Amino acid sequence: MNRFVLATVLAMTGIATAAGAAVTEEDLANDQASTGDVLTNGMGRDLQRFSPLTTLNKDNVQNLVPAWAFSFGGEKQRGQESQPLIHDGMMYVTGSYSRVYAVDLKTGKEVWQYDARLPEGILPCCDVVNRGGAIFGDNFYFGTLDARIVALDLKTGDVKWNKKIADYKEGYSYTAAPLIVNGLVITGNSGGEFGVVGEVQARDAETGETVWTRPVIEGHMGTLNGAESTMTGELNATWPGDMWKTGGGATWLGGSYDKDTNTLVFGTGNPSPWNSHLRGAGEPVEGNKGDNLYAASRLGIDPATGEIKWHFQSTPREGWDFDGVNEVVPFVDKDGNQRFATADRNGYFYVLNRQDGAYVNAWPFVQNISWASGIDDTGRPIYNEDSRPGAANEAAEGGKGQQVFAVPSFLGGKNWMPMAYSQSTELFYVPSNEWGMDIWNEPISFKKGAAYLGAGFTIKPIFDDHIGSLKAIDPNTGEVKWEYKNDAPLWGGVMTTAGGLVFMGNPEGDFMALDDATGEILWSFQTGSGIVGQPITWEQDGEQYVSIVSGWGGAVPLWGGEVAKKVNYLNQGGTVWTFKLPKQLAAN
Repeated sequence: MNRFVLATVLAMTGIATAAGAAVTEEDLANDQASTGDVLTNGMGRDLQRFSPLTTLNKDNVQNLVPAWAFSFGGEKQRGQESQPLIHDGMMYVTGSYSRVYAVDLKTGKEVWQYDARLPEGILPCCDVVNRGGAIFGDNFYFGTLDARIVALDLKTGDVKWNKKIADYKEGYSYTAAPLIVNGLVITGNSGGEFGVVGEVQARDAETGETVWTRPVIEGHMGTLNGAESTMTGELNATWPGDMWKTGGGATWLGGSYDKDTNTLVFGTGNPSPWNSHLRGAGEPVEGNKGDNLYAASRLGIDPATGEIKWHFQSTPREGWDFDGVNEVVPFVDKDGNQRFATADRNGYFYVLNRQDGAYVNAWPFVQNISWASGIDDTGRPIYNEDSRPGAANEAAEGGKGQQVFAVPSFLGGKNWMPMAYSQSTELFYVPSNEWGMDIWNEPISFKKGAAYLGAGFTIKPIFDDHIGSLKAIDPNTGEVKWEYKNDAPLWGGVMTTAGGLVFMGNPEGDFMALDDATGEILWSFQTGSGIVGQPITWEQDGEQYVSIVSGWGGAVPLWGGEVAKKVNYLNQGGTVWTFKLPKQLAAN
Protein backbone atom coordinates (compact mmCIF):
# COMPACT_ATOMS: atom_id res chain seq x y z
CA MET A 1 0.00 0.00 0.00
CA ASN A 2 1.48 3.40 -0.95
CA ARG A 3 1.68 6.22 1.56
CA PHE A 4 -1.15 8.26 -0.05
CA VAL A 5 -3.60 5.38 0.15
CA LEU A 6 -2.50 4.56 3.68
CA ALA A 7 -2.97 8.17 4.80
CA THR A 8 -6.47 8.18 3.26
CA VAL A 9 -7.41 5.03 5.16
CA LEU A 10 -6.15 6.53 8.43
CA ALA A 11 -8.07 9.76 7.89
CA MET A 12 -11.31 7.90 7.24
CA THR A 13 -11.27 5.83 10.43
CA GLY A 14 -12.42 8.67 12.67
CA ILE A 15 -11.19 7.07 15.86
CA ALA A 16 -9.83 8.55 19.07
CA THR A 17 -6.67 10.38 18.10
CA ALA A 18 -6.38 12.47 14.96
CA ALA A 19 -4.97 10.61 11.97
CA GLY A 20 -1.22 10.84 11.94
CA ALA A 21 -1.05 12.44 15.39
CA ALA A 22 1.90 11.37 17.49
CA VAL A 23 0.97 9.50 20.66
CA THR A 24 1.69 11.53 23.79
CA GLU A 25 2.10 10.82 27.50
CA GLU A 26 -1.41 12.21 27.97
CA ASP A 27 -2.76 9.72 25.43
CA LEU A 28 -1.13 6.84 27.30
CA ALA A 29 -2.49 8.08 30.62
CA ASN A 30 -6.02 8.17 29.15
CA ASP A 31 -5.83 4.86 27.33
CA GLN A 32 -8.52 3.10 29.35
CA ALA A 33 -11.03 5.95 28.96
CA SER A 34 -10.28 6.48 25.26
CA THR A 35 -12.43 3.81 23.62
CA GLY A 36 -11.37 4.38 20.01
CA ASP A 37 -7.87 2.99 20.44
CA VAL A 38 -5.76 0.62 22.53
CA LEU A 39 -2.31 2.15 23.03
CA THR A 40 -0.89 0.09 25.88
CA ASN A 41 -0.50 -3.49 26.92
CA GLY A 42 -3.18 -4.03 29.55
CA MET A 43 -5.59 -1.50 27.96
CA GLY A 44 -4.14 1.06 30.35
CA ARG A 45 -0.79 1.12 32.15
CA ASP A 46 -2.50 0.00 35.37
CA LEU A 47 -3.19 -3.32 33.60
CA GLN A 48 -6.84 -3.48 34.71
CA ARG A 49 -7.89 -4.71 31.24
CA PHE A 50 -11.27 -3.04 31.68
CA SER A 51 -13.19 -1.27 28.92
CA PRO A 52 -15.92 1.29 29.72
CA LEU A 53 -17.73 0.37 26.48
CA THR A 54 -21.34 -0.80 26.91
CA THR A 55 -22.51 -1.10 23.29
CA LEU A 56 -21.72 -4.81 23.46
CA ASN A 57 -23.44 -6.27 26.52
CA LYS A 58 -25.13 -9.30 28.03
CA ASP A 59 -28.30 -8.75 26.00
CA ASN A 60 -26.71 -8.59 22.55
CA VAL A 61 -23.37 -10.41 22.75
CA GLN A 62 -24.93 -13.39 20.95
CA ASN A 63 -24.94 -11.13 17.85
CA LEU A 64 -21.15 -10.73 17.85
CA VAL A 65 -19.88 -11.90 14.44
CA PRO A 66 -16.48 -12.24 12.73
CA ALA A 67 -15.37 -9.10 10.86
CA TRP A 68 -12.06 -10.46 9.51
CA ALA A 69 -9.24 -12.86 10.30
CA PHE A 70 -5.55 -12.26 9.67
CA SER A 71 -3.01 -15.08 9.42
CA PHE A 72 0.59 -14.65 10.53
CA GLY A 73 1.46 -17.07 7.72
CA GLY A 74 4.51 -19.24 7.16
CA GLU A 75 5.64 -22.10 9.33
CA LYS A 76 6.62 -19.89 12.28
CA GLN A 77 3.61 -20.59 14.44
CA ARG A 78 4.15 -21.90 17.98
CA GLY A 79 2.68 -19.95 20.91
CA GLN A 80 0.89 -16.65 20.16
CA GLU A 81 0.65 -14.78 23.48
CA SER A 82 0.36 -11.27 22.04
CA GLN A 83 -2.05 -8.44 22.77
CA PRO A 84 -2.77 -6.23 19.71
CA LEU A 85 -2.66 -2.43 19.84
CA ILE A 86 -5.04 -0.09 17.97
CA HIS A 87 -4.10 3.36 16.65
CA ASP A 88 -5.15 5.56 13.70
CA GLY A 89 -7.07 2.89 11.82
CA MET A 90 -4.36 0.29 12.23
CA MET A 91 -3.74 -2.78 14.35
CA TYR A 92 -0.18 -3.49 15.45
CA VAL A 93 0.34 -7.04 16.63
CA THR A 94 3.41 -9.15 17.39
CA GLY A 95 3.81 -12.82 16.56
CA SER A 96 6.06 -15.69 17.57
CA TYR A 97 9.74 -15.52 16.57
CA SER A 98 9.80 -11.72 17.14
CA ARG A 99 7.62 -10.60 14.25
CA VAL A 100 5.42 -7.49 13.95
CA TYR A 101 2.43 -6.89 11.65
CA ALA A 102 0.59 -3.67 10.83
CA VAL A 103 -2.97 -4.49 9.72
CA ASP A 104 -5.67 -2.25 8.22
CA LEU A 105 -8.57 -2.22 10.69
CA LYS A 106 -11.29 -1.93 8.04
CA THR A 107 -10.12 -4.72 5.76
CA GLY A 108 -7.86 -6.96 7.84
CA LYS A 109 -5.15 -6.64 5.16
CA GLU A 110 -1.46 -6.42 5.96
CA VAL A 111 0.17 -3.01 5.46
CA TRP A 112 3.69 -3.93 6.56
CA GLN A 113 5.56 -6.71 8.35
CA TYR A 114 8.82 -6.72 10.29
CA ASP A 115 10.78 -9.91 11.00
CA ALA A 116 13.65 -9.72 13.46
CA ARG A 117 16.69 -11.59 12.13
CA LEU A 118 17.24 -13.86 15.09
CA PRO A 119 20.70 -15.39 15.45
CA GLU A 120 21.41 -19.06 15.94
CA GLY A 121 21.65 -20.14 19.55
CA ILE A 122 18.89 -18.12 21.21
CA LEU A 123 17.80 -19.69 24.52
CA PRO A 124 14.14 -18.92 25.27
CA CYS A 125 12.96 -21.14 28.12
CA CYS A 126 9.24 -21.22 27.44
CA ASP A 127 8.54 -21.08 23.69
CA VAL A 128 9.33 -18.44 21.09
CA VAL A 129 6.53 -16.12 22.19
CA ASN A 130 6.13 -12.36 22.17
CA ARG A 131 3.52 -10.70 24.40
CA GLY A 132 3.08 -7.39 22.57
CA GLY A 133 4.46 -3.94 21.95
CA ALA A 134 4.05 -0.29 22.88
CA ILE A 135 3.26 2.91 20.98
CA PHE A 136 4.67 6.38 21.64
CA GLY A 137 5.27 9.33 19.35
CA ASP A 138 5.43 7.92 15.83
CA ASN A 139 7.02 4.64 16.85
CA PHE A 140 6.11 1.07 17.72
CA TYR A 141 8.40 -0.57 20.29
CA PHE A 142 8.87 -4.28 20.92
CA GLY A 143 11.44 -6.74 22.23
CA THR A 144 13.09 -9.70 20.53
CA LEU A 145 14.11 -13.19 21.59
CA ASP A 146 17.80 -12.27 21.31
CA ALA A 147 17.30 -9.71 24.11
CA ARG A 148 17.01 -6.51 22.07
CA ILE A 149 14.52 -3.63 22.06
CA VAL A 150 13.53 -2.20 18.66
CA ALA A 151 11.77 1.03 17.62
CA LEU A 152 9.87 0.87 14.31
CA ASP A 153 8.23 3.63 12.29
CA LEU A 154 4.46 3.26 12.70
CA LYS A 155 3.74 4.09 9.08
CA THR A 156 6.40 2.03 7.32
CA GLY A 157 7.85 -0.49 9.76
CA ASP A 158 11.33 0.90 9.13
CA VAL A 159 13.79 0.54 12.02
CA LYS A 160 14.38 3.78 13.93
CA TRP A 161 16.77 2.19 16.44
CA ASN A 162 17.72 -1.25 17.72
CA LYS A 163 19.41 -1.62 21.12
CA LYS A 164 20.85 -4.52 23.09
CA ILE A 165 19.22 -5.30 26.46
CA ALA A 166 21.60 -8.15 27.35
CA ASP A 167 23.70 -10.93 25.80
CA TYR A 168 21.53 -13.76 24.46
CA LYS A 169 24.56 -16.09 24.52
CA GLU A 170 24.43 -15.93 28.32
CA GLY A 171 20.81 -17.07 28.36
CA TYR A 172 19.06 -13.69 28.24
CA SER A 173 16.01 -13.13 26.07
CA TYR A 174 13.04 -10.74 26.01
CA THR A 175 9.35 -11.54 25.50
CA ALA A 176 7.30 -8.92 27.40
CA ALA A 177 5.61 -5.79 26.09
CA PRO A 178 7.62 -2.63 26.92
CA LEU A 179 6.11 0.00 29.22
CA ILE A 180 6.37 3.70 28.33
CA VAL A 181 6.26 6.40 31.01
CA ASN A 182 7.19 10.08 30.53
CA GLY A 183 9.11 9.45 27.33
CA LEU A 184 11.05 6.48 28.70
CA VAL A 185 10.83 2.95 27.32
CA ILE A 186 10.94 0.61 30.31
CA THR A 187 11.94 -3.03 29.83
CA GLY A 188 12.80 -6.06 31.94
CA ASN A 189 14.63 -9.19 30.87
CA SER A 190 14.06 -12.93 30.57
CA GLY A 191 16.27 -15.94 31.23
CA GLY A 192 15.57 -17.04 34.78
CA GLU A 193 16.55 -20.65 34.13
CA PHE A 194 20.09 -19.67 33.06
CA GLY A 195 21.55 -17.91 36.10
CA VAL A 196 21.04 -14.44 34.67
CA VAL A 197 20.48 -11.34 36.81
CA GLY A 198 17.10 -9.66 36.57
CA GLU A 199 17.14 -6.00 35.67
CA VAL A 200 14.85 -3.11 34.75
CA GLN A 201 16.14 -0.63 32.15
CA ALA A 202 14.87 2.76 30.97
CA ARG A 203 15.72 4.28 27.58
CA ASP A 204 14.99 7.56 25.88
CA ALA A 205 12.10 6.75 23.53
CA GLU A 206 13.44 8.98 20.77
CA THR A 207 17.06 7.83 20.71
CA GLY A 208 17.13 4.47 22.49
CA GLU A 209 19.95 5.64 24.74
CA THR A 210 19.96 4.18 28.24
CA VAL A 211 18.89 6.57 31.03
CA TRP A 212 19.01 4.20 34.01
CA THR A 213 19.35 0.54 34.93
CA ARG A 214 18.28 -1.24 38.08
CA PRO A 215 19.45 -4.81 38.78
CA VAL A 216 17.02 -6.53 41.14
CA ILE A 217 19.40 -8.84 43.02
CA GLU A 218 21.24 -7.43 46.04
CA GLY A 219 24.89 -6.56 45.55
CA HIS A 220 24.59 -5.31 41.97
CA MET A 221 25.02 -1.64 41.08
CA GLY A 222 22.46 0.46 39.26
CA THR A 223 23.29 3.23 36.81
CA LEU A 224 21.88 6.70 36.06
CA ASN A 225 22.90 8.74 33.03
CA GLY A 226 25.89 6.53 32.33
CA ALA A 227 27.34 6.52 35.85
CA GLU A 228 26.94 4.15 38.78
CA SER A 229 24.08 5.17 41.05
CA THR A 230 23.31 2.96 44.04
CA MET A 231 23.66 -0.68 45.02
CA THR A 232 20.56 -2.85 45.03
CA GLY A 233 20.03 -3.92 48.63
CA GLU A 234 23.01 -4.75 50.86
CA LEU A 235 25.77 -7.09 49.73
CA ASN A 236 25.44 -10.59 51.27
CA ALA A 237 22.58 -9.54 53.52
CA THR A 238 20.40 -12.42 52.27
CA TRP A 239 22.69 -14.31 49.85
CA PRO A 240 25.66 -16.50 50.82
CA GLY A 241 29.09 -16.01 49.25
CA ASP A 242 29.04 -15.15 45.55
CA MET A 243 25.63 -16.72 44.79
CA TRP A 244 24.17 -13.23 44.23
CA LYS A 245 26.30 -12.84 41.12
CA THR A 246 24.12 -15.38 39.27
CA GLY A 247 21.05 -14.87 41.42
CA GLY A 248 18.26 -14.89 38.83
CA GLY A 249 15.19 -12.77 39.53
CA ALA A 250 14.42 -12.18 35.84
CA THR A 251 11.90 -9.37 35.28
CA TRP A 252 10.39 -11.25 32.38
CA LEU A 253 6.74 -10.16 32.50
CA GLY A 254 7.30 -6.42 32.43
CA GLY A 255 5.54 -4.01 34.78
CA SER A 256 2.64 -1.72 35.52
CA TYR A 257 2.55 2.01 36.27
CA ASP A 258 0.58 3.59 39.09
CA LYS A 259 0.12 7.23 38.14
CA ASP A 260 -1.36 8.16 41.52
CA THR A 261 1.91 7.33 43.30
CA ASN A 262 4.19 7.79 40.24
CA THR A 263 5.55 4.27 40.68
CA LEU A 264 6.65 1.53 38.33
CA VAL A 265 5.84 -1.90 39.76
CA PHE A 266 7.88 -4.83 38.45
CA GLY A 267 7.82 -8.42 39.62
CA THR A 268 10.95 -10.53 39.84
CA GLY A 269 11.42 -14.20 39.02
CA ASN A 270 12.83 -17.22 40.81
CA PRO A 271 16.23 -17.06 42.47
CA SER A 272 18.89 -19.16 40.77
CA PRO A 273 19.42 -22.02 41.01
CA TRP A 274 16.06 -23.62 41.85
CA ASN A 275 17.80 -25.75 44.48
CA SER A 276 17.18 -23.62 47.58
CA HIS A 277 19.73 -25.53 49.69
CA LEU A 278 22.54 -24.11 47.55
CA ARG A 279 21.38 -20.55 48.31
CA GLY A 280 21.27 -20.85 52.08
CA ALA A 281 17.47 -21.01 51.88
CA GLY A 282 16.86 -24.71 52.44
CA GLU A 283 16.60 -24.49 56.24
CA PRO A 284 14.97 -21.90 58.51
CA VAL A 285 17.49 -19.27 59.61
CA GLU A 286 17.38 -16.28 61.89
CA GLY A 287 15.90 -13.13 60.39
CA ASN A 288 15.85 -12.92 56.61
CA LYS A 289 19.34 -14.32 55.99
CA GLY A 290 18.17 -16.91 53.44
CA ASP A 291 15.48 -14.85 51.72
CA ASN A 292 17.57 -14.13 48.60
CA LEU A 293 16.35 -10.58 47.98
CA TYR A 294 14.93 -9.30 45.71
CA ALA A 295 14.00 -12.50 43.87
CA ALA A 296 10.35 -13.67 43.96
CA SER A 297 9.31 -10.11 44.88
CA ARG A 298 7.38 -7.06 43.73
CA LEU A 299 9.40 -3.83 43.49
CA GLY A 300 8.17 -0.24 43.48
CA ILE A 301 10.58 1.80 41.35
CA ASP A 302 10.98 5.55 40.74
CA PRO A 303 10.43 5.96 36.97
CA ALA A 304 12.81 8.94 36.75
CA THR A 305 15.85 7.44 38.51
CA GLY A 306 15.37 3.68 38.81
CA GLU A 307 15.70 3.81 42.60
CA ILE A 308 13.77 1.15 44.50
CA LYS A 309 11.04 2.76 46.63
CA TRP A 310 9.78 -0.41 48.33
CA HIS A 311 9.66 -4.16 48.01
CA PHE A 312 7.35 -7.01 48.96
CA GLN A 313 8.69 -10.54 48.72
CA SER A 314 5.89 -13.04 48.13
CA THR A 315 8.06 -16.16 48.50
CA PRO A 316 11.16 -15.73 50.67
CA ARG A 317 13.41 -18.83 50.76
CA GLU A 318 11.87 -19.78 47.43
CA GLY A 319 12.36 -23.44 46.45
CA TRP A 320 9.57 -24.37 44.02
CA ASP A 321 10.14 -21.94 41.10
CA PHE A 322 7.40 -19.62 42.35
CA ASP A 323 8.40 -16.53 40.36
CA GLY A 324 7.06 -13.23 41.72
CA VAL A 325 6.59 -11.67 38.28
CA ASN A 326 2.80 -11.71 38.03
CA GLU A 327 1.21 -8.36 37.29
CA VAL A 328 0.42 -5.87 40.06
CA VAL A 329 -2.85 -4.03 39.43
CA PRO A 330 -3.94 -0.81 41.19
CA PHE A 331 -7.52 -0.59 42.46
CA VAL A 332 -9.54 1.13 45.20
CA ASP A 333 -11.02 -1.07 47.92
CA LYS A 334 -14.52 -0.84 49.43
CA ASP A 335 -13.29 1.65 52.05
CA GLY A 336 -11.71 3.96 49.47
CA ASN A 337 -8.12 2.87 50.13
CA GLN A 338 -5.62 2.77 47.29
CA ARG A 339 -4.48 -0.83 46.93
CA PHE A 340 -2.54 -3.18 44.67
CA ALA A 341 -3.65 -6.72 43.87
CA THR A 342 -1.50 -9.56 42.57
CA ALA A 343 -2.20 -13.28 42.15
CA ASP A 344 1.08 -15.07 42.75
CA ARG A 345 2.42 -18.28 41.28
CA ASN A 346 2.60 -19.60 44.84
CA GLY A 347 -1.21 -19.82 44.93
CA TYR A 348 -1.98 -16.77 47.11
CA PHE A 349 -3.87 -13.61 46.09
CA TYR A 350 -2.24 -10.60 47.76
CA VAL A 351 -3.47 -7.09 48.51
CA LEU A 352 -0.79 -4.45 49.15
CA ASN A 353 -0.82 -0.76 50.06
CA ARG A 354 -0.13 1.42 47.02
CA GLN A 355 1.86 4.03 48.93
CA ASP A 356 4.63 1.77 50.19
CA GLY A 357 3.91 -1.81 49.03
CA ALA A 358 3.09 -2.86 52.60
CA TYR A 359 1.21 -6.11 53.10
CA VAL A 360 -2.55 -5.79 53.68
CA ASN A 361 -4.00 -9.27 53.23
CA ALA A 362 -3.73 -12.55 51.33
CA TRP A 363 -5.94 -15.54 50.55
CA PRO A 364 -5.39 -18.82 48.67
CA PHE A 365 -7.00 -18.80 45.23
CA VAL A 366 -6.18 -22.39 44.27
CA GLN A 367 -6.88 -25.56 46.21
CA ASN A 368 -4.71 -27.97 48.19
CA ILE A 369 -1.71 -25.65 48.61
CA SER A 370 0.96 -27.76 50.29
CA TRP A 371 4.16 -25.69 50.56
CA ALA A 372 2.67 -23.26 53.12
CA SER A 373 -0.23 -23.43 55.57
CA GLY A 374 -0.99 -19.74 55.20
CA ILE A 375 0.40 -16.20 55.30
CA ASP A 376 1.18 -14.52 58.62
CA ASP A 377 0.31 -10.97 59.67
CA THR A 378 3.49 -9.58 58.10
CA GLY A 379 2.88 -11.20 54.70
CA ARG A 380 5.44 -13.94 55.25
CA PRO A 381 4.52 -17.54 54.37
CA ILE A 382 4.00 -20.09 57.14
CA TYR A 383 6.08 -22.87 55.61
CA ASN A 384 5.37 -26.57 55.62
CA GLU A 385 9.02 -27.61 55.65
CA ASP A 386 8.10 -31.21 54.76
CA SER A 387 6.88 -29.90 51.39
CA ARG A 388 10.30 -28.45 50.48
CA PRO A 389 12.38 -30.78 48.25
CA GLY A 390 15.41 -32.09 50.14
CA ALA A 391 19.03 -31.24 49.50
CA ALA A 392 20.84 -33.12 46.75
CA ASN A 393 22.15 -36.50 47.92
CA GLU A 394 25.48 -37.45 46.38
CA ALA A 395 25.02 -41.05 47.52
CA ALA A 396 21.78 -41.44 45.53
CA GLU A 397 21.53 -42.13 41.80
CA GLY A 398 22.08 -38.87 39.94
CA GLY A 399 22.54 -37.11 43.28
CA LYS A 400 18.75 -36.91 43.62
CA GLY A 401 17.51 -35.53 46.91
CA GLN A 402 14.27 -36.30 48.75
CA GLN A 403 11.33 -35.95 46.35
CA VAL A 404 8.11 -34.27 47.47
CA PHE A 405 4.72 -33.68 45.91
CA ALA A 406 4.01 -29.93 45.99
CA VAL A 407 0.95 -27.87 45.13
CA PRO A 408 0.76 -25.74 43.09
CA SER A 409 3.15 -26.88 40.39
CA PHE A 410 6.08 -24.70 39.35
CA LEU A 411 3.95 -23.32 36.51
CA GLY A 412 1.91 -21.76 39.28
CA GLY A 413 -1.57 -21.26 40.58
CA LYS A 414 -1.39 -18.44 38.06
CA ASN A 415 1.39 -17.96 35.55
CA TRP A 416 1.93 -15.05 33.13
CA MET A 417 -1.66 -14.94 31.82
CA PRO A 418 -3.09 -11.58 32.89
CA MET A 419 -6.12 -11.21 35.12
CA ALA A 420 -8.63 -8.37 34.73
CA TYR A 421 -10.42 -6.02 37.13
CA SER A 422 -13.96 -4.76 36.54
CA GLN A 423 -14.77 -1.28 37.80
CA SER A 424 -18.43 -2.30 37.53
CA THR A 425 -18.41 -5.43 39.71
CA GLU A 426 -15.24 -4.52 41.64
CA LEU A 427 -14.07 -8.11 41.18
CA PHE A 428 -10.85 -9.54 39.78
CA TYR A 429 -11.18 -12.27 37.15
CA VAL A 430 -8.20 -14.55 37.64
CA PRO A 431 -7.16 -17.31 35.21
CA SER A 432 -5.69 -20.09 37.32
CA ASN A 433 -4.71 -23.76 37.19
CA GLU A 434 -5.18 -26.58 39.68
CA TRP A 435 -2.13 -28.84 39.48
CA GLY A 436 0.80 -30.13 41.49
CA MET A 437 4.22 -31.62 40.88
CA ASP A 438 6.76 -34.15 41.96
CA ILE A 439 9.91 -32.10 42.57
CA TRP A 440 13.41 -33.01 43.75
CA ASN A 441 16.79 -31.32 43.93
CA GLU A 442 19.99 -32.36 42.16
CA PRO A 443 23.62 -31.17 42.15
CA ILE A 444 24.32 -28.25 39.82
CA SER A 445 27.16 -25.83 39.11
CA PHE A 446 26.96 -22.61 37.15
CA LYS A 447 28.08 -22.50 33.52
CA LYS A 448 27.39 -19.35 31.53
CA GLY A 449 24.66 -19.91 28.93
CA ALA A 450 23.61 -23.30 30.33
CA ALA A 451 20.48 -24.21 32.27
CA TYR A 452 20.96 -23.62 36.00
CA LEU A 453 18.18 -25.43 37.86
CA GLY A 454 19.56 -28.10 40.15
CA ALA A 455 16.09 -29.65 40.28
CA GLY A 456 13.84 -32.12 38.46
CA PHE A 457 10.05 -32.19 38.28
CA THR A 458 6.93 -33.75 36.79
CA ILE A 459 3.65 -31.79 36.68
CA LYS A 460 0.45 -33.73 37.43
CA PRO A 461 -3.27 -32.84 37.56
CA ILE A 462 -4.87 -32.95 41.00
CA PHE A 463 -8.51 -33.19 39.86
CA ASP A 464 -10.12 -35.48 37.29
CA ASP A 465 -12.63 -33.01 35.86
CA HIS A 466 -10.51 -29.89 35.26
CA ILE A 467 -7.16 -28.14 35.43
CA GLY A 468 -8.02 -24.61 34.28
CA SER A 469 -10.17 -22.39 36.47
CA LEU A 470 -11.30 -18.80 35.90
CA LYS A 471 -12.25 -17.33 39.28
CA ALA A 472 -14.13 -14.13 40.11
CA ILE A 473 -12.44 -12.90 43.32
CA ASP A 474 -13.53 -10.16 45.71
CA PRO A 475 -10.30 -8.34 46.66
CA ASN A 476 -11.88 -7.12 49.90
CA THR A 477 -12.52 -10.59 51.30
CA GLY A 478 -10.76 -13.11 49.05
CA GLU A 479 -14.11 -14.78 48.40
CA VAL A 480 -14.47 -16.60 45.08
CA LYS A 481 -17.84 -15.42 43.77
CA TRP A 482 -17.94 -17.91 40.90
CA GLU A 483 -15.68 -20.28 39.04
CA TYR A 484 -15.53 -21.50 35.45
CA LYS A 485 -13.75 -24.86 35.16
CA ASN A 486 -11.86 -25.87 32.03
CA ASP A 487 -10.52 -29.30 31.11
CA ALA A 488 -7.15 -28.03 29.81
CA PRO A 489 -4.91 -25.49 31.60
CA LEU A 490 -5.78 -21.83 31.06
CA TRP A 491 -2.87 -19.94 29.52
CA GLY A 492 -4.39 -16.78 27.99
CA GLY A 493 -5.45 -13.37 29.25
CA VAL A 494 -8.78 -11.99 30.44
CA MET A 495 -10.68 -8.77 29.65
CA THR A 496 -13.76 -7.21 31.27
CA THR A 497 -16.17 -4.57 30.01
CA ALA A 498 -18.78 -2.23 31.47
CA GLY A 499 -21.25 -4.17 29.34
CA GLY A 500 -21.11 -6.91 31.96
CA LEU A 501 -18.87 -9.25 30.00
CA VAL A 502 -15.69 -11.21 30.70
CA PHE A 503 -13.75 -12.35 27.62
CA MET A 504 -11.27 -15.22 27.65
CA GLY A 505 -10.04 -18.10 25.50
CA ASN A 506 -8.99 -21.65 26.24
CA PRO A 507 -6.48 -24.13 24.74
CA GLU A 508 -9.34 -25.99 23.11
CA GLY A 509 -9.73 -22.93 20.84
CA ASP A 510 -12.94 -21.47 22.26
CA PHE A 511 -13.11 -17.67 22.53
CA MET A 512 -15.82 -16.92 25.06
CA ALA A 513 -17.84 -14.11 26.61
CA LEU A 514 -19.03 -14.85 30.15
CA ASP A 515 -21.52 -13.06 32.38
CA ASP A 516 -19.41 -11.05 34.85
CA ALA A 517 -21.89 -11.70 37.69
CA THR A 518 -22.46 -15.44 37.26
CA GLY A 519 -19.77 -16.92 35.00
CA GLU A 520 -22.40 -18.19 32.54
CA ILE A 521 -21.08 -18.55 28.97
CA LEU A 522 -23.11 -16.13 26.83
CA TRP A 523 -21.21 -16.49 23.53
CA SER A 524 -18.48 -18.68 22.11
CA PHE A 525 -16.53 -18.95 18.86
CA GLN A 526 -14.18 -21.75 17.81
CA THR A 527 -10.92 -20.25 16.49
CA GLY A 528 -9.26 -23.42 15.19
CA SER A 529 -6.24 -23.36 17.50
CA GLY A 530 -5.58 -22.98 21.21
CA ILE A 531 -5.85 -19.47 22.66
CA VAL A 532 -3.00 -18.16 24.78
CA GLY A 533 -3.32 -14.53 23.68
CA GLN A 534 -4.85 -11.42 25.29
CA PRO A 535 -8.23 -9.99 24.15
CA ILE A 536 -8.93 -6.31 23.46
CA THR A 537 -11.95 -4.22 22.50
CA TRP A 538 -12.47 -0.81 20.90
CA GLU A 539 -15.06 1.34 19.13
CA GLN A 540 -14.88 2.17 15.44
CA ASP A 541 -17.48 3.95 13.29
CA GLY A 542 -20.09 3.52 16.00
CA GLU A 543 -19.58 -0.23 16.34
CA GLN A 544 -17.78 -2.19 19.05
CA TYR A 545 -15.02 -4.59 18.01
CA VAL A 546 -13.24 -7.39 19.87
CA SER A 547 -9.99 -9.13 18.87
CA ILE A 548 -8.04 -12.14 20.06
CA VAL A 549 -4.89 -13.85 18.77
CA SER A 550 -5.23 -17.62 18.42
CA GLY A 551 -2.26 -20.00 18.30
CA TRP A 552 -1.49 -22.80 20.76
CA GLY A 553 1.88 -22.98 22.48
CA GLY A 554 3.73 -21.51 25.42
CA ALA A 555 5.20 -23.31 28.41
CA VAL A 556 2.55 -26.01 28.95
CA PRO A 557 3.39 -28.26 25.95
CA LEU A 558 7.12 -27.81 26.66
CA TRP A 559 7.27 -28.22 30.45
CA GLY A 560 3.88 -29.69 31.38
CA GLY A 561 4.83 -33.30 32.18
CA GLU A 562 1.71 -35.45 32.43
CA VAL A 563 -0.41 -32.38 31.70
CA ALA A 564 1.41 -31.85 28.38
CA LYS A 565 0.31 -35.33 27.30
CA LYS A 566 -3.27 -34.36 28.08
CA VAL A 567 -3.17 -31.52 25.52
CA ASN A 568 -0.83 -32.96 22.87
CA TYR A 569 -3.69 -33.22 20.34
CA LEU A 570 -4.09 -29.44 20.09
CA ASN A 571 -3.12 -27.79 16.81
CA GLN A 572 -0.75 -24.86 16.49
CA GLY A 573 -1.81 -21.73 14.65
CA GLY A 574 -1.32 -18.03 14.18
CA THR A 575 -4.45 -15.96 13.47
CA VAL A 576 -5.88 -12.67 14.66
CA TRP A 577 -9.66 -13.07 14.92
CA THR A 578 -11.58 -9.79 14.91
CA PHE A 579 -15.29 -9.60 15.70
CA LYS A 580 -17.83 -6.80 15.69
CA LEU A 581 -21.36 -6.09 16.84
CA PRO A 582 -23.13 -4.70 13.74
CA LYS A 583 -25.11 -1.53 14.38
CA GLN A 584 -28.38 -3.11 13.27
CA LEU A 585 -27.98 -5.88 15.87
CA ALA A 586 -26.81 -3.75 18.78
CA ALA A 587 -30.34 -3.18 20.09
CA ASN A 588 -31.29 -6.88 19.99
